[in-house]
Amino acid sequence: MQQYNYKIPNKVMKKRIFSAVLLSAAMFAPAALQASAMAATASSAKSAGASATASSAKSAGASTTASSAKSAHALVKASSAKSKSSASQKSKVLDNGYPFVQVPFTSVKIAQNTFWGARLKAAREVTVPLAFSKCESEHRYKNFEMAAYTLQHPGHAGLDTKEWDVSKFMGFSFDDTDVYKTIEGASYILQTYPDKKMKAYIDSVLNVVGAAQEPDGYLYTARTINPKHPHGWSGATRWSKVEVLSHELYNLGHMVDAACAHYQATGSRKFLDIAKRYADCVIREVGPQAGQHRVVPGHQIAEMALARLYTLTGEKKYLDEAKYFLDARGTTSIHDAYSQSDKPILKQNEAWGHAVRAGYMYAGIADVAALTRDSDYIKTIDRIWNNIVSKKYYLTGGVGARHAGEAFGADYELPNMTAYNETCAAIAQVYLNERMFLLHGESKYIDCLERTLYNGVISGMSMDGGRFFYPNPLSSDGKYKFNADGTTTRQPWFGCACCPSNLSRFIPSLPGYLYGVKDKDIYVNLFAGNTSTIQVMDKEVVLEETTEYPWNGDIKIVVKKSGVKGANLLVRIPGWVRNQVVPSDLYKYSDAEQPAYSVSVNGKAVEADLAANKGYLPVKNIRKGDVIRIHFDMPVRTVVANGKVADDRGKVAVERGPLVYCAEAVDNDGAPVLRSVVAKNPAFSVIDGYSISNTETKGAPAFSVKAIQTAAQVLDQAADGKVSVKNQKLTLIPYYAWNHRGANQMNVWFYQDLQALEK
Repeated sequence: MQQYNYKIPNKVMKKRIFSAVLLSAAMFAPAALQASAMAATASSAKSAGASATASSAKSAGASTTASSAKSAHALVKASSAKSKSSASQKSKVLDNGYPFVQVPFTSVKIAQNTFWGARLKAAREVTVPLAFSKCESEHRYKNFEMAAYTLQHPGHAGLDTKEWDVSKFMGFSFDDTDVYKTIEGASYILQTYPDKKMKAYIDSVLNVVGAAQEPDGYLYTARTINPKHPHGWSGATRWSKVEVLSHELYNLGHMVDAACAHYQATGSRKFLDIAKRYADCVIREVGPQAGQHRVVPGHQIAEMALARLYTLTGEKKYLDEAKYFLDARGTTSIHDAYSQSDKPILKQNEAWGHAVRAGYMYAGIADVAALTRDSDYIKTIDRIWNNIVSKKYYLTGGVGARHAGEAFGADYELPNMTAYNETCAAIAQVYLNERMFLLHGESKYIDCLERTLYNGVISGMSMDGGRFFYPNPLSSDGKYKFNADGTTTRQPWFGCACCPSNLSRFIPSLPGYLYGVKDKDIYVNLFAGNTSTIQVMDKEVVLEETTEYPWNGDIKIVVKKSGVKGANLLVRIPGWVRNQVVPSDLYKYSDAEQPAYSVSVNGKAVEADLAANKGYLPVKNIRKGDVIRIHFDMPVRTVVANGKVADDRGKVAVERGPLVYCAEAVDNDGAPVLRSVVAKNPAFSVIDGYSISNTETKGAPAFSVKAIQTAAQVLDQAADGKVSVKNQKLTLIPYYAWNHRGANQMNVWFYQDLQALEK
């Protein structure tokens, strides 16, 4: 494993606060990623050498950064003195109010060499290190350093130069969040894979972050770097544009989420105390009282984060602020459906506007509803969730039909080639559906979570972990530049990097979604090889699960330890097993398959009324040594959409288990798969070990999937205009696996009725 130190870009940074070895992508990634990381660093160093920082440093003295370091060190030392940096010293997390409890990521260890083990490995070895590397090369750390310099030298000469005009070098006012999100993902990783170097590196980054915090707790480099010339989205004063462009409260949300994760994983209060100071600043200055700024977040996430901070600290002021942010929507000066501020939330009946902002807000409503027992909030979120899954939900579990505004469309507006389906919006849907389960305990919410996770989320990241989609369409002609920055393939980074950094935090958090608990009931929600220690009635139950899911439906769970008498295991029987695509009439299976399932304990079959148990099959009174075997048939299924979905009329899609399938031209001799016609009653065969090369990342290995083949026909047109029909053996691969071999045609929905051509 190669290690190297980043070169310091200029003189003032030669004594920069952190000098730890950067855990960059070059440590782990294929040759192409190593080269790109090193090149980015060299390029950054070269350009930074000519920056105004160097000239300002010359006049101010080389001790500037050392002074900043000293100040930052004192800041964190003072706040950390009260508690030891040890997990054993952590305070007990408060009840989050939900009737059902999410088993935390700290309790679930995903097995290596499994479907999700491979994803977590890619995140650990490539995605998170790459994101840290990009924080270095794309000026993210430098923003904090410049802010710290200005705090130490207010009114310095550089402020009047173009080199210090924030809009000239900071792409977006929320660039700080890339640092926070990456730390959050790294924190989740540390829990399962302790790494002293990574922990030390994060600690050094926190020195940089802490040094940029203003004395009253405000932390927003887009303004602090240069109050005279802040980022153009920031507004002339604090909070003046928070409802539209500044993202000050969005930054707060990601900072708090990351700080909570870091504390839970490490026991260190260093980041938590930084985040609390900013949250306290917000509480003092933003709210309904006289003298406060009566505004709400233009980009939501602070609501979720503050609720989490409340449960971690027990300080009710954080919950109160989260509730204010929700209650005040539609009552401030901005009334904009784009950011869900056009009307009070209790009057909102459908998902509308920016799909990421909306998803985060809906998850926040659920959090606050649970903590405050607000039944009106619950009714609101129930209405909106039903609207999504009934009318605005893609087969892949993605949301957001429109590129314009990255937004939900009208009811049944679900185009395929122009679908936006931002990766961040899919992640937000996972957050929402998890919370809906925690509120209601029904399997339908996990069914939607699973669909989104296996299709809409992981499609956003390449198998090697180093390339990303921003949007995720359901068809492609290989030419339409659907991806961010005008591209047709996954990219290693974007100018607006919210999706890569969001994946760097989400994928490592996956272990936290496998299980839920209520009283003596353990809910098995997702299926993955793992060993988990679950608290039930203040005692431990240890489960060991082995499975090749999603490739087959065989799962074995062994009870390794149980100190609880009368504990029960509730096994989710997925909707796709129960002949339900989604919990609405938006999609339905069109074949005659009737998948069977079975659950046994120590060889004895267990049966129950699934409807009475909300889609779960209870295995009662589990004991140490019990072996629970679960089997789901996994036939290939065909799906049709509600006739109101114009783009899918006369078309059929293909699924197997939780996976949506697609056809790429590269697997079909270059045939135009957009013009493939599938028979009315197609026969399918499953191909084990189908190899997909990853030509988009040099040096990345091929990977295997279960592919599907069926007889089809392709409509073709000669140069003279004559139309012909060609028989074709159509090969399909999991949707998440497409686009690893360059831009080419891809299709999820296939013609089955020629009347569809008449539209």
